[in-house]
Amino acid sequence: MKKRLNFEATISDVLKEFVHTNNLSKGLNKIQVKDAWFDIMGSGIKSYTQDVILNNKTLVVTLTSSIVKQELSFGKQKIIDMLNEALGEKLIDEIIFR
Repeated sequence: MKKRLNFEATISDVLKEFVHTNNLSKGLNKIQVKDAWFDIMGSGIKSYTQDVILNNKTLVVTLTSSIVKQELSFGKQKIIDMLNEALGEKLIDEIIFR
């Protein structure tokens, strides 16, 4: 019979430890970045967004409109800053629009 340890931990702490122990943070970051993109950019850009992929610290966004690509490319740094702020850490250094 195993002895049960008696200590208190929040669910958040337990989940963080589980993610860290099982090296799941990269996968979760990819999901969080995609969600943040759609939240920040709104429904207008969402309709032109085909795919959002985080590859190391580069975000690759595939868009269906060349006009939207050009408009977004003018504000790359602002978009990077907004996404990193929404994510709570610096996960993105560069954005490539395709």
